[in-house]
Amino acid sequence: MTADLFAALPADDEAAQDRLRARLLAAAERDGLLDVAYRTVDSPVGPLLLAATGAGLVRVAFSVEDHGSVLAELAAAISPRVLAAPARLDAVSRELDEYFSGRRRTFDVAVDLRLAKGFRREVLRRLGEIPYGSTRSYSEVAAAAGSPQAVRAVGTACARNPVPLVVPCHRVVRSDGSSGRYRGGEEAKLALLALETTA
Repeated sequence: MTADLFAALPADDEAAQDRLRARLLAAAERDGLLDVAYRTVDSPVGPLLLAATGAGLVRVAFSVEDHGSVLAELAAAISPRVLAAPARLDAVSRELDEYFSGRRRTFDVAVDLRLAKGFRREVLRRLGEIPYGSTRSYSEVAAAAGSPQAVRAVGTACARNPVPLVVPCHRVVRSDGSSGRYRGGEEAKLALLALETTA
């Protein structure tokens, strides 16, 4: 039905399409039909997809992850009611801008960790304890999470962190000091580490 409404509008009438989108979004919010809101923002490490549920930020995705695929995964894992609703992510966007400009060292936005289970969730909780500008090895994080032998599991938790940047898995490095792998790519990880050491 939504497609029919847009099809009825002249193709060159962007203002009318924007008004219709706004009305549909307002109706979805009012009727409790918006389970996952998303928007994209530009950043020094490329375009980021931000997604939130009513409980908080549920996903941050880098462009290398294919934003369309990420939205499909969110629809399958959480709810098919996924809509572009930029205003719901204004606070996250603002905090990311402050972080990238060196004016923010911790994030205050609510985070929804429903996409991480068991030990992975415990690892993500521990990542928030790593101070800005510091790093910890995978083995140090494993020990802090209560399973010193679970170094590989820590690596998996970092690689699958649904909310990178806000939950700072980029601060976890190999024991030899090398950066290790990162969801957004090694270049992005190095850029974030450099940002935090020069701010």
